[in-house]
Amino acid sequence: MADIREFIRQSAFSIVKRNNFSEDIESLLGDCMGPGSMHESIRQYLSTYGYDHYGDLDPNEPEQPDAKPGSALRLLAETLPEMTPLVDGPILDLGCSVGRTSFELSRVFKTPVLGIDLNFTMLQAAAKVLETGIFTYPKRRVGLTYERKTIKTGLMDDKNVDFWACDVLNLPFSNSVFSFGLSLNLLDCVGNPYLHLQEIERVLKPGAGAIISTPYDWNANASPVENWLGGHSQRSEAKGSSERILRSLFAKGGHSQAIPNLELIFEKENLPWTVRVHHRSYMNYSVHVMGAQKSAAPNKVEVL
Repeated sequence: MADIREFIRQSAFSIVKRNNFSEDIESLLGDCMGPGSMHESIRQYLSTYGYDHYGDLDPNEPEQPDAKPGSALRLLAETLPEMTPLVDGPILDLGCSVGRTSFELSRVFKTPVLGIDLNFTMLQAAAKVLETGIFTYPKRRVGLTYERKTIKTGLMDDKNVDFWACDVLNLPFSNSVFSFGLSLNLLDCVGNPYLHLQEIERVLKPGAGAIISTPYDWNANASPVENWLGGHSQRSEAKGSSERILRSLFAKGGHSQAIPNLELIFEKENLPWTVRVHHRSYMNYSVHVMGAQKSAAPNKVEVL
């Protein structure tokens, strides 16, 4: 090629369909496509979530006292004991990313777990763990430089776990199917957070519980400002407080559009969640967690 960079840029869509390049070729593609490309976006997502979900299983992972991998698992472990509703059927892991939380829910509850996400690359990585027990990802060092990491997870062939590409705002399930739902740091990443809550309530069985956590890191690229739950309109009664608005949307919360069958049963404030960007950069979030339960006897809507 007379101009390899231009060729790769023009062929980027076709090239990124393949996910089994050697480490050297993957590096070449990253250099040629550059920052902001589809290829670089894929690598950054896999680096961030791969490190957190599976880095604790890597015996060669250097000790990071201030930013250990496993932040999502620690958040789950901190909140699961608070859930009192019985888990006696399938579980839905909404926004499962590369899948570690789905495997963990299967281990804890010994019941079928379905992990769903819209990021196809991360679902592919999760499915590979299910099929082979191996998790391979590019761990970002800095800029466009990455290190290929391969981890033997010991999580292969879990018959209770599966991964689907699904939209959490349009779940392809009948009403009242799942005995537990997990929405871990997803609420502020969807186009319509209120609809996300409605869908969780719809697919839960009566009496089933859900854990919903979020750092309220609102971004107009993920959801329009008018769909944010707080984070704007500080002139309102809630003063723009996302926490107050979310609480009010549960049954008996006093909001005119409260979801009638989803009741708040516990909450925890300021739980830590650390996101690795590269070896010199970490983002530390303070997460708000709410536990909810669907009414055992759903409210009926009277037609006048």
